[in-house]
Amino acid sequence: MTHLQYIRVFKMSDLDLLNERLSLYISSLTSDNSELTEALGREARGRGVPVIRRESEGFLKMLLKLKNPSRILEIGTAYGYSTLIMAENTISDCRITTIEIGEQDAAKAKEAFERAGVGDRIELIVGDAADVIPELTGRYDFVFLDASKGQYMKFFNAVRGLLTPGGVILSDNVLQGGDVLKSHFIIEQRNRTVYRRMRDFLFAITHDEEFVTSIVPVGDGMAVSVLTTS
Repeated sequence: MTHLQYIRVFKMSDLDLLNERLSLYISSLTSDNSELTEALGREARGRGVPVIRRESEGFLKMLLKLKNPSRILEIGTAYGYSTLIMAENTISDCRITTIEIGEQDAAKAKEAFERAGVGDRIELIVGDAADVIPELTGRYDFVFLDASKGQYMKFFNAVRGLLTPGGVILSDNVLQGGDVLKSHFIIEQRNRTVYRRMRDFLFAITHDEEFVTSIVPVGDGMAVSVLTTS
């Protein structure tokens, strides 16, 4: 290894360590959720079920307080952890529709909603979001997109017509652990389709004239898209 290569590796190692420390620090500052929601999050993470990152929760809560939505659409429920966070950080009149393709995860989420006493505020639909979204009626103020990463563009286009003017689409995990920064040739063959689609997605939403979009490097990256047209 040449001296220059060593410096580059050293700097990257330092940067990774700094990012990890920053994530841990931000996570430590993030306010706790209800006891039930915290327990659900620990269970999900322990079983390898993907849930919103701790350091991203504070950002989600802040957006909810700013927007004060009356209707929320969530694509990708899993165990219902993020659904409960949204229910706990919105007004009691806010209604949440959440879509989950996995029947077992949906059953777990439904149980959690009932235990939390918010089952009457949450409509859980089991099915493929690509099939469910066209059947939805009414408008939504806030959409949380946290499902199959390779389908983000399809879901984004499907929900744009359901947004109220000034409505927000929050897309999670858009930086893919930093993979979106890498060369196509470095990405493992099996991940290249998702990699390409995510890069295409980020380019498309940041150049969409109907939205103002910002990519925020919190957690695994979140994209905030605000509809500017009626």
